[in-house]
Amino acid sequence: MSVEFYNNNAEEFFNNTVNADMSAAYSLFEENLSDIDGEILDLGCGSGRDAKHFIDKGYKVTALDLSPVLAAKASKYIGQQVIIEDMKDLDYIDKFIGIWACASLLHLTEDEVLETIKRCHKALKKDGVLYASFKYGENSYEKDGRSFTCFTRDKFLNLIEGLDFYYRATFETGDVRPGRENEKWLNVILKKG
Repeated sequence: MSVEFYNNNAEEFFNNTVNADMSAAYSLFEENLSDIDGEILDLGCGSGRDAKHFIDKGYKVTALDLSPVLAAKASKYIGQQVIIEDMKDLDYIDKFIGIWACASLLHLTEDEVLETIKRCHKALKKDGVLYASFKYGENSYEKDGRSFTCFTRDKFLNLIEGLDFYYRATFETGDVRPGRENEKWLNVILKKG
């Protein structure tokens, strides 16, 4: 299970991700937010890098992660408690103006991704924005005890067909971590109807 990897490799993962430059994705996400005073959920916050960015921009942030070891490191980094919870159990209603799920939903199966996106829809306020990123590709795989569910644009849009989201954008990026620029990611921005 992926959480074991993060518990056992928290220090290395934290150091490899905390300074990665996500500015392009931040800009597009923030452009689509309908309210500058609302709350953002960092779903699977990892090192806390993104939660800290949004906190520093003045947003109220709820950060959630399944790994207690990583959550402890992230809590210290962002200066507030990270909730230790499985994203599949997300149970908020009309609370957030945005949900940021950077490289987190990809550890779920396709069915779990769909169910969790439905939970995200309930957790978002009207016109709320969901950002998610996945490894780019058709075939899911396992590596080092972690599962990766991969998507192309069409595969992802087929998955969410029928959900009450407006498609805002998909864009492909290289991995922002040094030495991994050849790994491709699918980034998705959706808006709640």
